[in-house]
Amino acid sequence: MTGLGAYKEMQAQAETQEQVVERYAPLVKRIAYHLVSRLPSSVQADDLIQSGMIGLLEAAQNYDPSRGASFETYGGIRIRGAMLDEIRKSDWAPRSLHRKMREVSQAIHGIEMREGRDARDSEVSDVLDISLDDYHRILRDAAGHKIFSFDELASTSESVKEARAEGPTGPLDALEFAQFREALARAIASLPERERLVMSLYYDEELNLRETGEVLNVSESRVCQIHSQALLRVKARMSEWRKDQ
Repeated sequence: MTGLGAYKEMQAQAETQEQVVERYAPLVKRIAYHLVSRLPSSVQADDLIQSGMIGLLEAAQNYDPSRGASFETYGGIRIRGAMLDEIRKSDWAPRSLHRKMREVSQAIHGIEMREGRDARDSEVSDVLDISLDDYHRILRDAAGHKIFSFDELASTSESVKEARAEGPTGPLDALEFAQFREALARAIASLPERERLVMSLYYDEELNLRETGEVLNVSESRVCQIHSQALLRVKARMSEWRKDQ
């Protein structure tokens, strides 16, 4: 290809990407504002939009229509994935809090394996040798510091698909993916009623924490605590699927 031909091809590609950005910029903003409404105030919509635009450009470059998905579906996954990466990178929680969350998850797992039922708050605090108030404080701190990523065994199967944007690559991968989804669904379905309701309102109905609290007639702080507890319980029940456990 001549130098002029290469230049024209690059120019056409740049124009195409510019058109894609112009067409799908509203989608980036919609996803950003949807996410930011469910996150602590420290997360800024502009930061998510910037990351989402990068994800949109990458989607435009890598989109393969032969895979069957529309560009809007594929692009939406890549946009949200880029935003989640930005959220994870901006997680400023101290290592001590991450350590405490692992200890809580392990305590819940141990109690439920031994007792064959949901672990009670008082039992978890006893195992950790801390007061009940301190245990609840850990749960509030976890919610306030964005400890949990959306694709970490905490949401529905949609977030699992986002974490694996390219999808299963073979029969064994597809089988494992299906088994993971089934195990995750069972873990969520087996949560205590109040925790299961919070998860449903937050993820299925897409209410934010304040709105969820209004439905349940409890404070936003209490919803944060219930939400964190539910995620930790799911994490504990899915421990065999986690390589870091």
